[in-house]
Amino acid sequence: MFFDDEEDYTADGGDRLVKSTKGEYDVEENVLRPKTLEAYVGQAKVKENLKVYMNAAKQRGEVLEHVLLYGAPGLGKTTLAHIIANEMGGQLKITSAPAIERGGDLAAILTNLNEGDVLFIDEIHRLNHSVEEILYSAMEDYALDIIVGKGPSARNIRFSLKKFTLIGATTRAGMIANPLRDRFGIMCRLEMYTPEELKDIVKRSARTLGISIEENAAAEVARRSRGTPRIANRLLKRVRDFSTINGNSSVTVSDAKFALGKMEIDDLGLDEVDRGLLRAMIEKFDGKPVGLETLAATINEDAGTIEDVYEPYLLQLGFIARTPRGRVILRGGYEHLGYSITEKQREQLTLFDKD
Repeated sequence: MFFDDEEDYTADGGDRLVKSTKGEYDVEENVLRPKTLEAYVGQAKVKENLKVYMNAAKQRGEVLEHVLLYGAPGLGKTTLAHIIANEMGGQLKITSAPAIERGGDLAAILTNLNEGDVLFIDEIHRLNHSVEEILYSAMEDYALDIIVGKGPSARNIRFSLKKFTLIGATTRAGMIANPLRDRFGIMCRLEMYTPEELKDIVKRSARTLGISIEENAAAEVARRSRGTPRIANRLLKRVRDFSTINGNSSVTVSDAKFALGKMEIDDLGLDEVDRGLLRAMIEKFDGKPVGLETLAATINEDAGTIEDVYEPYLLQLGFIARTPRGRVILRGGYEHLGYSITEKQREQLTLFDKD
C-alpha cells in the first residue's frame, strides 16, 4: 500500500518522549516541514549537492536519479523527500518496506506512478528479497518483469513504466543488499545536528505554530534534543503545554527548564530509560562488558530497540562503547550519573577508555 501523506508506520522506542521515531505526538509534523532546500536547516553538504543534481536534471529535462538517504531516525529523510518532489515538480508517494509484502503490491504502486513522480520507501533495508528483485528492473530500465505461469509454460512479460525517482530511506545502510545499493545514483548521509542548528529549527517551528519563545528557551530545548530535529519539535510542543498551563504568553527559559525537568530529561537530553541502561551496566555488571541480549533482558527492553534507539546517542556522547566482548560503560557514563569509579572498575576502563 502507499499513502499520499505520511503515516506512523514506525513503532519502536515505546512511549519515550525523546525517541527519534515517529509517534502520536507528530500530527503537526507535516506542517513544520520546510518546502524548499533554502528553508531546510542543516545538512549543508547534502543540500549543496542535491541542489546541483536537481538543477542539472531539470536543465536536461530528465527525472532525478534514484536517491538513497541514510542516517539516524528523525534527521529529516522524509522531509528531504518532500522537498525533492516539490523542487522537481512531481507528486510524492510514501510507503514503507514492511508494507510491501508481495511483488504484486510493488507492481500496483509502480504502475500508478506518473511521469516525474517520486516514490519514497522508508526502511528500505527491510524489503523482501522477492520484492527487491522486481525493483531492480524498475530502477534500471523503468520496466516491470513479471513471470506468468509455472514450469515449461512459464513466460516473462515486461511492462513499461513511466520514468520516476525512487528515494530510499534507511537507518541501516549496511543491511541493504549490494545489488540494490548499486542502483542508487545519489547517496546522501545525514549527520546529527549541532545545538545552533537545532535552535534555528526550534525558532522556525515556534513561528509556524504561533508560539512566542525566548532565545534562551529555544537554546535550552535545542541542547536537550539529542541532535535530532524531530525530538526538538516534540519537546517544543510539550514545553508549550507547560507554559500555557502556567499562564505565560511566551515560553521563557524557566518554563523550558521546568517542563524538561518534569519530563525527566536532563541537560544532555538523556531520559530515565537512558540513565537506567547506564545504571544497569554499572550496578549489575560492575562496568564489565555485557552482551546486548543480556543487557536487554536486564532492563526489560527489546535488543533491537536498544541498538537502534538508545545506543547511537550514548555512543556519540562517549558514555558507552561496543566491543567484541559486549557493551561497556566508559568514564563519561560514570561521571554523568555521579558514580565514583572503584579501583577494579578503573582497571577495566583502561582497556577501553582513552583517558
